[in-house]
Amino acid sequence: MMMFSSKTNFMLAQNETNGTGTQLPFMSTLTDRVNKAVKSGFTDNLKVTKQGLYSTTKDKTYPPNEVRIIDFYRFEGQSDPADSAIMYVIETKDGAKGTLIDAYGAYADEQINKFMGEVEEINKKG
Repeated sequence: MMMFSSKTNFMLAQNETNGTGTQLPFMSTLTDRVNKAVKSGFTDNLKVTKQGLYSTTKDKTYPPNEVRIIDFYRFEGQSDPADSAIMYVIETKDGAKGTLIDAYGAYADEQINKFMGEVEEINKKG
């Protein structure tokens, strides 16, 4: 069953099956995922600058080889490609933990795309 949240304009999948009867996992909103990451200790608001990934908490910039993407989530808008987003859950080599959110697709930030393309350690949980 597909549900749409008019409040967030992000698509939710609840109890959907993949055609084989296997139940697919519940997908939450961007806000839900950010809140879950913060509760798990990923509290830093990370930004990509010309110099690298900037931690607002540590006031430090990291090159791609000091960054590990723990997980990432893509969110698709109901019908407008401008609503698509991606959230990265990130940890640095010295322990900074936070999230980075970007548009996805045609409206993605080129600087973030370039930086993330240079990060070699990317994990995707289940």
